[in-house]
Amino acid sequence: MRSIIDIQDLTIEEIQALIMTACDIIRDPNKYSSACRGKKLATLFFEPSTRTRLSFEAAMYELGGYVLSVSSGSSSSAAKGESVADTARVISCYADIIAMRHPKEGAAYVAAQNATVPIINAGDGGHSHPTQTLADLLTIHLEKGGFGDLTVGLCGDLKFGRTVHSLIKAMSRYPGVKFVLISPEELKLPSYIKKDVLKKNDVPYEQTTDLAEAIPQLDILYMTRVQKERFFNEEDYLRLKDSYILDPKKLEAAKKDLCIMHPLPRVNEISVAVDRDPRACYFKQVLYGKYIRMALILMLLEEAGACV
Repeated sequence: MRSIIDIQDLTIEEIQALIMTACDIIRDPNKYSSACRGKKLATLFFEPSTRTRLSFEAAMYELGGYVLSVSSGSSSSAAKGESVADTARVISCYADIIAMRHPKEGAAYVAAQNATVPIINAGDGGHSHPTQTLADLLTIHLEKGGFGDLTVGLCGDLKFGRTVHSLIKAMSRYPGVKFVLISPEELKLPSYIKKDVLKKNDVPYEQTTDLAEAIPQLDILYMTRVQKERFFNEEDYLRLKDSYILDPKKLEAAKKDLCIMHPLPRVNEISVAVDRDPRACYFKQVLYGKYIRMALILMLLEEAGACV
């Protein structure tokens, strides 16, 4: 039974196929409106979520299927001490596919080892968020026309940002990609990502603490919030939370076709004045996320022999 725990579980060819399916859904949604008729998606979210959970649920409904939802750990048997493994076994009895978010790194892997239906990792702690990366890749495909020969700026919380880690893993497989890592010293990209992904694949990168200095060279600027929930003490969070704020003034030096992205939610790291800039793509990302999740659900259910 195949599950998707990390973006590297998908080949470049499979990612391209998913993007092509998503684009076809955008062109002709009615063609897919009964593709998952009678099938059930369980969304198990042990950590707060708005976009990802509702995106999965909207995706399944628009494929003609049904949704079973657990929206917090306190409303599930996890609050009674049930293990992730047992939860996965139990929910497999009710659903055809499971999307799971959990605060602990590796929880989705444990679930996949014990479930009898496909598991989609909807975010596990600071580790990985493959479907957000698929949404990011669909956005880049539609806005930039491809993935090669791009300079990608990643700004904010690069230490705990699972969306950043997943995007680096994905984009590092394409030729001509360069990363500019913009963060405070305390929130730099983990050394294992630099060693196991960037250096291993000879992907050029530079590190800086200066967003304004980095902006002129970027084709993509991927902003992230400083995540309060990942900090062990509030003092550190308060000190770092406003490290970078993107506003129209900083964008004056940016390329005319810069693609501004953000996995959301934002706090104040992107000024609302930027929303009116035609280069702002973060709300498009939200919509594209639904379409790519539709494509992924279809792929996994078809592979499992459970889709029309």
